[in-house]
Amino acid sequence: MCIIFFKFDPHPISKNAYRLILAANRDEYYHRPTKEADWWGENKEILSGLDMEEGKEGGTWLGITTRGKLAVLTNYLQPYQDQHAQGRGKLVTQFLTTEMDSMSYLKKVSTEGHLYNGFNLIAADLSTTKGDVFCYYGNRGDPEPLFLEPGTYGLSNALLETPWKKLCFGKKLFQEIVERSQTLRKPELIIQLLDVLKNKEAQLPDPAIVEQGKEFVEPMLDKYSAVFVHHENYGTRTNTVILVDAAGNVTFTENTMVGKDPSNWMTTIHEFKLQD
Repeated sequence: MCIIFFKFDPHPISKNAYRLILAANRDEYYHRPTKEADWWGENKEILSGLDMEEGKEGGTWLGITTRGKLAVLTNYLQPYQDQHAQGRGKLVTQFLTTEMDSMSYLKKVSTEGHLYNGFNLIAADLSTTKGDVFCYYGNRGDPEPLFLEPGTYGLSNALLETPWKKLCFGKKLFQEIVERSQTLRKPELIIQLLDVLKNKEAQLPDPAIVEQGKEFVEPMLDKYSAVFVHHENYGTRTNTVILVDAAGNVTFTENTMVGKDPSNWMTTIHEFKLQD
């Protein structure tokens, strides 16, 4: 289970406004080896965490480049997984390293969607001069990817904007912070967005999650139905906040669990300017 909230406006009227505000949780088994967000690639132009599980090394759930390519992935909740399906994390890394634009890439992915278990993929091209473009594709939804209109969106482990209660609850909290973002100093804005990602209030009952997840999710629904997931061996392991201002300055904040200890967290911040 993962969750993402984001608001984008390619041409904000105010110089104090943000072109992009994104807040995301990555939920995963605590024992799955992971590398925290850092620069990688030949020219150190790609920033992301990395999956280090054997056979799936190098995949990721979220990443951004200095050239303005951004991608974020969630799995689609389904009771049974095809163990022979291709690893979904490579969908993000392939976009971050390709020269293809976001829509062209997602059109390519849509022709190969049957090779993967269920997923949702947001791909974006951030350009200070041309304007930001965000696209979406989910292989359990429409066969064609979509251009997204500027606005505020929520995505969890169903299709984009599926109104799970946890998604609606978290999106409301997110929107309240976004509305006052121009009045907040950047450190305070980041803290408030991280607080949304850490919210553990269960949003029950939610028959939509039960219907999609069937018997797989029902015994754990009280834990899965919060923005921040905490179960015995599985839960939220990473909070990420990305801010992009009108001039293309990026602040990437990651709050991540250290090792396998859900009580021990570390925060890192990376700042850079987009290269058009």
